[in-house]
Amino acid sequence: MSFFNKKKILITHNGCFHADDLFACATLVLWCEKKKQSFKIIRTRDEEKIKNADIVFDVGGIYDDELNRFDHHQKGGAGKRLITSIIMRENSIEYSSFGLIWKKFGPELCSGDMEVWKKIDSRIVAPIDAGDNGIDIIIPKFEDIIPYEVSQAFLAFSPTWKESNSNIDDIFVNQVYSVKKIIEREIKVTTDDEEAKQIIINIYNKSSDKKIIILENSFPRYLYQSTLSKLQKPIYVVLPSSQGNYWKVEAIIKGLGTYESRKLLPESWRGFLDNDPKLAKITGVPDVFFCHRSGFLIGAKSKEGAIKLAEKALLA
Repeated sequence: MSFFNKKKILITHNGCFHADDLFACATLVLWCEKKKQSFKIIRTRDEEKIKNADIVFDVGGIYDDELNRFDHHQKGGAGKRLITSIIMRENSIEYSSFGLIWKKFGPELCSGDMEVWKKIDSRIVAPIDAGDNGIDIIIPKFEDIIPYEVSQAFLAFSPTWKESNSNIDDIFVNQVYSVKKIIEREIKVTTDDEEAKQIIINIYNKSSDKKIIILENSFPRYLYQSTLSKLQKPIYVVLPSSQGNYWKVEAIIKGLGTYESRKLLPESWRGFLDNDPKLAKITGVPDVFFCHRSGFLIGAKSKEGAIKLAEKALLA
């Protein structure tokens, strides 16, 4: 009988559950579903059951991806991530069971797109691995205030000290299916984001004037800003609004992590709202209808009007 012709036995430890085994299990469930593979989740520390399981994670004391054993608690752990630079070196984030499962099964879930796989590893997997291995990745700026991590929303369903844990295995499985939806959605969002970034780069490469980039799609702000701010030449981007009833010009930020723009719109344009005729007179563009008071955004009712605004702002 082949690996895919029988029900897969997925085993992790029993008792309290944590983010790494919860997210690792959700990843495996998503992989099994994609393969149309039947499976059974078992939470146990029984050595005989572990020995006969198809995939074991976060328990068992062995890491061997060829044998589908994914524990990291053994002496020496299960390794650290390699990051690409001039010299290959390890960073300080050790693998937990989630990272080990994502390393093997994640690429297939991402349809072989390694950029998508890496983005999800950086955004979701590595932080969970770090937390499980006691590695700090953030420094709080305010005392007693730290971000609420995505995993905490699911771990909140663990029984408190005042509640019975007799049904903890059922709670775990229920949360696995909730987490599975998050991972599935993150793959979709990241895949679409990477496609959009490539579209933006292609438009930039084909643009004769690389200071004003004209997009035909209403991409989310974080996409076009993060993409264009990595390039040296773009000053403004012109694109339709998400509502589809007007076009906007937005100043490109100086870089990731800042709201500071490379070139704000002229000060005399700023702060006009609701089709104030004074703005049309000042700009010389009849269908302009608002300009943000901070000077990073202006809107026109037509694409042509928005392009004229960007050209005028560039020369101001």
